[in-house]
Amino acid sequence: MFENRKIYRVCHQKQGLVNFNVTVKETNLNIQADSNLSEQALRSILKHRQYIENHIARCPRFADSLTPLPDPGIAPKIISEMTMAAKTAGVGPMAAVAGAVAQSVGRDLLQWSSNLLVENGGDIFIKSDTHTIFTIYAGSSPLSMKTGIKVGRRPVSFAMCTSSGTVGHSKSFGKADAVSVLADCCALADAAATAICNLVQTPKDIEKAIAAGRCMTGVQGLVIISGKHIGLWGGLELVKL
Repeated sequence: MFENRKIYRVCHQKQGLVNFNVTVKETNLNIQADSNLSEQALRSILKHRQYIENHIARCPRFADSLTPLPDPGIAPKIISEMTMAAKTAGVGPMAAVAGAVAQSVGRDLLQWSSNLLVENGGDIFIKSDTHTIFTIYAGSSPLSMKTGIKVGRRPVSFAMCTSSGTVGHSKSFGKADAVSVLADCCALADAAATAICNLVQTPKDIEKAIAAGRCMTGVQGLVIISGKHIGLWGGLELVKL
């Protein structure tokens, strides 16, 4: 999986940006920015991980619930966003953790870099002055690394998150090779990708999974790959790589 991650990260390199990695325990971020912001990124990761660890200490269910939890009340923004994303997608809050961390670190780093990409295990927070083509890694699917998603230039940051039932260590109840979701909120895109992936057992499930994704408030586009089959909806364009 580590080799696959390295290949994937090379493929989404944005021209003109400085590429660096920052790791804290399970969090391994690939960051592309106008300059090397490793020290700032490290401080940001430690801060947001501490918020999550402290909340889990107070509310242990936050770590392992597979269903949405009630509003946490007064809490750090990353906790509130994970809770809200989970409610929208119908999953547990930790289904949004990778996207939420990428987004929270990305927001912190925007004060030093006007162009930025933060990738956390296939979940990407991005602010770019140009259009972006994302490479889809879909395991053993013949479409893996041969299919890209083109998103036009946007004035604000956005997210592209991918979940898989056949690749990686994340918990999934589905068997899709890849489900990629476009949204403004990275926590939401992460949770939605997990929820939609859970619905796909065979290629016959792609249509109903897309229908479910379209009903999630905030989801702007999605791609589902299962074997040699692919489904597409929303504000993105498929491109052959």
